[in-house]
Amino acid sequence: MSSPVKLHYQEVFPPAEFARRRAAVSAAIGDGVAVLQGAPATGAFDLFRQYNDFFYLTGVECPHAYLTIHGKTGRSVLFLLPTDERLAELEGAELAVTFPEETLRLTGCDDVKPLGALADELKSASHLFAPHLPQEGLQACQDTLRVRAKMWSQDPWRGEPATLPQKLGELCPSAELCDLSPILGNLRRIKSAAEVDQMRRTGRLTALAVSEAMRCTAPGMVEGQLRAVAEYVYLLNGAGGGGYRPIIASGDNIWNIHYYRNNCRLEAGELVLMDYAPDAACYTSDIGRMWPVSGQYEPWQRELYGFVVDYQLLLLDIVRPGMTWDSLRGEVEAKMAPILSRVRWSRPSFEQGVRDLLTTCNPLTHEVGMAVHDSSGYQTVPLEPGVVFALDPQLWVREEKLYIRVEDTVVVTDTGIDNLTPQCPHDLDAVTELMREPGLTQLRPDLFAE
Repeated sequence: MSSPVKLHYQEVFPPAEFARRRAAVSAAIGDGVAVLQGAPATGAFDLFRQYNDFFYLTGVECPHAYLTIHGKTGRSVLFLLPTDERLAELEGAELAVTFPEETLRLTGCDDVKPLGALADELKSASHLFAPHLPQEGLQACQDTLRVRAKMWSQDPWRGEPATLPQKLGELCPSAELCDLSPILGNLRRIKSAAEVDQMRRTGRLTALAVSEAMRCTAPGMVEGQLRAVAEYVYLLNGAGGGGYRPIIASGDNIWNIHYYRNNCRLEAGELVLMDYAPDAACYTSDIGRMWPVSGQYEPWQRELYGFVVDYQLLLLDIVRPGMTWDSLRGEVEAKMAPILSRVRWSRPSFEQGVRDLLTTCNPLTHEVGMAVHDSSGYQTVPLEPGVVFALDPQLWVREEKLYIRVEDTVVVTDTGIDNLTPQCPHDLDAVTELMREPGLTQLRPDLFAE
């Protein structure tokens, strides 16, 4: 049955991109069958956000969807709910088993079946592959999901819902259950050209938003008002909001590197740290910039933040494929030694913090992709073209509880790395010049409610 109306489906990636990813899964599972479970309905008036792994293989953004991929044949089958006609009338039509022709045309899958047919599809399988890691939804990554699991384990009144592997074990007791998570993690680790293009768009939005926050900054504002500025830029450009919980920390709050309450007033003489990126087509970015609330850096701020900026610019120039932190560290120490010999630090604690930064703090901090802390394990292997990660040198002056960072999202190329968030200035004078421009909050002060 053809759909009488346009069905909602993403328009960023072509069907061939998802077909290529499914084919890679098929090639990795032998004669097994891979099973993936999409995100459920939330029961709230919110924007549905698909699980990362499910979107990665299908582009499907409707709740309670399932996918099977057959290793022998490469055949992929979607299992969807039928159309709820009343809901479709109220909210618009989604992919559904009710419209198989249009669903298959859009997704490139081989078949679409009702959800009730999934059990029969699996009963003859000798090996079933399903992700054993918890699934990442909006603003989630494996780090945040581990924290949730720890909290749930300490709560005797709340039981974890049954996982997909547990359900498969009950349904197919004779099948060997295999973990699909490492296979998907390896695939997601190396970004395709289409993924890099999307992450470049997401990175540009990130940089534009943080730049606008710089323009809007003034003493007396609340940290969270800079979040509102960023989200205006994100939503104006078609993103779905934030890709993770925003860090907008001023003054002493900066020491808590994942500070999130964002409810303190900005005071002249302090720095503000912003780390916030959008969720756009299920891909995010990562950024870190620090700037003066008053519009002018204090001497000690120029001394420390200026050094970290210069260090990061050096890293952008020398990081290349094949490197690990161990190999990078030697090159960093050699190139920074003459610079350190010329610097006269105003405080001994600053010099010690800088030496720790250069010798012990790995600036290749984490991968970035569909989750802000994406995939895993790249720090233990040499960098490869297509890996996207956060280049994030971080300096601690522990005696004075000072924390300084500058962060960009970069992609490894054949010859080096390419910055995906370059539009937001690094140079301290460029930052102060930008802050002299009027921002959204100055142009429309009438939007502030008394």
